Amino acid sequence: MGSTELAANLFRATQTEEKLRRENIKGKKMANTTHFEVGSKVRQTIEELGGTMPEDLPVPKKSIAQVEGKKRKGIKSK
Repeated sequence: MGSTELAANLFRATQTEEKLRRENIKGKKMANTTHFEVGSKVRQTIEELGGTMPEDLPVPKKSIAQVEGKKRKGIKSK
């Protein structure tokens, strides 16, 4: 997952969490419905702004483990 997709996903998750709390939504079914609705609105906004839909984003060449490994090596060499 690249930074654009990660940011959209984090935004969706935080907005869903806030809506669940703010509107005191209870129960698995209602939580799932809320999650779906917020996700749909995030996708709609991406589309309206002319952004690339998450499923159309390129797949990053490096995994998180690879990036973290290089980061650790850089820290150890100092």
